[in-house]
Amino acid sequence: MLPSYYEYYNPVKILSGKKALENLSSELAFFGVCRPLMVTDQGVTKAGLVKLVKKSVADSGMTIGAIFNEVPEDSSSRIVNKIAGIFRKNQCDCLIALGGGSVIDTAKGVNILVTEESDDLMAFAGAEMLTTPMKPLAVIPTTSGTGSEVTGVAVISDPDRNVKMVFTSNHLLPKIALLDPRMTLTLPPAITAATGMDALSHAVEACLSLQKNPMSDACACAAIELIRENLVEAVKEGKDPDTRLAMANAAVMAGAAFSNSMVGVVHALGHAAGAIAHIPHGVAMNIFLLLGLEYNFPKCEMDIARLLLPVAGPEIYARTPESRRARKTIAQIRGMQQSLRDLCDLPMSLQLAGVSQEQLPMIADLAINDPALIMNPREMEKKDAVKLLNQAF
Repeated sequence: MLPSYYEYYNPVKILSGKKALENLSSELAFFGVCRPLMVTDQGVTKAGLVKLVKKSVADSGMTIGAIFNEVPEDSSSRIVNKIAGIFRKNQCDCLIALGGGSVIDTAKGVNILVTEESDDLMAFAGAEMLTTPMKPLAVIPTTSGTGSEVTGVAVISDPDRNVKMVFTSNHLLPKIALLDPRMTLTLPPAITAATGMDALSHAVEACLSLQKNPMSDACACAAIELIRENLVEAVKEGKDPDTRLAMANAAVMAGAAFSNSMVGVVHALGHAAGAIAHIPHGVAMNIFLLLGLEYNFPKCEMDIARLLLPVAGPEIYARTPESRRARKTIAQIRGMQQSLRDLCDLPMSLQLAGVSQEQLPMIADLAINDPALIMNPREMEKKDAVKLLNQAF
């Protein structure tokens, strides 16, 4: 059923393929820039990916103005301020984010400060607080999960308050996303699994959101199908470039879907658990996804039933009675999770992820105030959050 009105917006240019990286310099030159600051982390550097990027621009006339390769797993406003200072000192004119979600969100935060000529990142937290077009940002994801390469969202920790702050604006959308399977070939199985479940959670919640629309549904369902066909294989055999490229495309489509339809209770709980207990976001998504589906089941049974087609494929969908399709969807996702657990010990409970029982009330307090709940089909009070967290423990 079509909504009476909807909006869909995603202007990011996507370059996807086994030699996508070779287009980086020409794409940035289109914006009249030639001195990028590269933002990345130690894992990416040790994997040799920074060298690949530098090699791709070596004969282009472009100069890498500076490289910051110490972005932590859970970045913060302090790191963003430090990098913004490096950007200014080296007279850079654009940004390259080479990494996963933390790196990409950090680069978006840096872009806010250098564009707005500010040192107070948290002054721009919230929705549509930015009014100035950002400097060109090219994103080269090294994981297939966050979808941050095609979203106008950044999540960055405020260490002074021990909370994760959300920044939302169309101005934060990158100009270019380059999907090259060489960037994910060295990704360990456990991280491949966790980031893949992050992408699946984006796509699933996009299909349940109050703001979902036909365009976001199309991207989300295509992403789910690719994840079904490729995630377990990517964990088993990470050196296959075709599988890696398929997962990169799945993450991008899931990102485009949720950036327009928004997410819900799964992400509200995940953001809060990450802020309080510092568990990786993909791990949190794996733990909370099925609980979120069960919580929203009374409001979304038909939408969950429709997901069975991309989640399980046409044969299972056709032979499952309509009244049982929603439950079958949940069972199929649970089966995928169990396969990932068997392959790489992906945690399926908060306790296994290192969360303590004493932290649950604090996580609940944060979760019920998370912006992700705005478009969730069912309201959540603290008692509901506490119940879900105890079930997840």
